[in-house]
Amino acid sequence: MLKTLLKSTRITWASKNVNMYLLALTYAYFLQKPINNPFEILGGLVLVSALWGALYTLNDLTDLEVDRFDRMKQQRAFIQNKVNKEFVLLFVAIVTSIVFLVSSTTLPTAFTIILVMMLVNQLIYTVPPIRLKETPLAPFFSTATNSVLRLASCAVLLGDIFLVPLSVYLFMYLAGMGTYLMYKSRSRDASMVGVLGSSVLLYTLYTGDMNIIQFAVAILPSFLAAIPLYLSLFTKKDDMFHLADILYHQVAMVFFFLCVLIIIF
Repeated sequence: MLKTLLKSTRITWASKNVNMYLLALTYAYFLQKPINNPFEILGGLVLVSALWGALYTLNDLTDLEVDRFDRMKQQRAFIQNKVNKEFVLLFVAIVTSIVFLVSSTTLPTAFTIILVMMLVNQLIYTVPPIRLKETPLAPFFSTATNSVLRLASCAVLLGDIFLVPLSVYLFMYLAGMGTYLMYKSRSRDASMVGVLGSSVLLYTLYTGDMNIIQFAVAILPSFLAAIPLYLSLFTKKDDMFHLADILYHQVAMVFFFLCVLIIIF
C-alpha cells in the first residue's frame, strides 16, 4: 500500500518545481545577489515538491472513476492497485500537515502563504463541489497558476518576490496555459495562447527582463516536451505523451537540479 501511495505522488513531476527554482535563481545569479541561505532554498524546494506530491495523490483519488476509462492513464497508482479512500486521505493529510508545520516554523511567512495559495488553488481545481477542472475556467488555473506560484515560492526565499520581473511571471502563466490546452488537444485555443505568449516573450527579451540563458531555462525544456505534445494532436497520441513525459519529467529534471546546486553553492 505504501508503495502505491508513493507512486501516486508522481515523484518525477518534481521537475516542474526544480525548473521554476532554477529560473528564479538565475535572476539572483545575474544580479550578483548573494545567496546566504542555500539550505533554506533546498528545503523550500523539498517542501514544495512534497506538497505537490500530496496534491497529485489527491487528484488521482478524485479522478479515479474517470481515469479508469482513459487508456493513457491505466498506469496510475490507484488504478493498478486499489487503496482504501480513507488511507489515501490520511496520507495526504499527514504529508500536507508536515509540510506546513516545517514551513511555518523554519521558513519566511511569505513562503508559507504561497504554499497555502498552492493548496487552495489545487483544491478548488480538483475537489467537488467547485472542481474547476470540469468547467471552462480550467485552463486559467492548473498548470498556468501553478507555474507562477512555484516561481514565486523561490523568489521569496531569495528575499524579493519581484526579483523575477512581472513580465516573466506573465509569460510563465501563458506558457503553462498553452501546455494545458495542448494536453487537452484544444489546438485552436493552444495556438491563440501561443501567439500571445510569444508576444510577451519577445517583450521580455527586448526589455532585458530575460536574457538568453534565462530564455533557455524557461523555454527549451518545456519546448522539447511541447513538440511531442503538439504532434500528439495529429499522430500517435499515446507515444507522443510518453515521449514528452520522459523529456521533461526525467531527463530535464536531473539537469535542472545540478544547475540549482551549482548556483546556490
